[in-house]
Amino acid sequence: MLHEHLLLIISMLFVVSLLVMLGQKLRVSYPIFLVLAGLLISLIPGTPHVDIDPDLIFTIFLPPLLYEAAWYTSWKEFWKWKRPISLLAFGLVIFTSTIVAYVSHALIPGFTLALGFLLGGIISPPMQ
Repeated sequence: MLHEHLLLIISMLFVVSLLVMLGQKLRVSYPIFLVLAGLLISLIPGTPHVDIDPDLIFTIFLPPLLYEAAWYTSWKEFWKWKRPISLLAFGLVIFTSTIVAYVSHALIPGFTLALGFLLGGIISPPMQ
């Protein structure tokens, strides 16, 4: 599969690099550009369907992204904003999990409250 779509993969990496540089130049978060580009690319007819194993993402791509984000974290700002960060990290997750649990329990027949909390735990983690 790799050799069949090598040109596509290299061109996608080039586009990603350009979008990251554009985001830095315009002082806009580059993930916004990447999501919009992914949406536009998915709408192009004839683009091959690519299946990526989620374990591959979690073991190869996610750790370097988190590591890079950790290097650019301002600890002074982090400690300055520790209370709102903690409230959002814990309070909002617990609140969202509880709301999702009770709403799903009320709206889905046969859905237990335990399953509702499981669903709420899956849905509620905050994203960057």
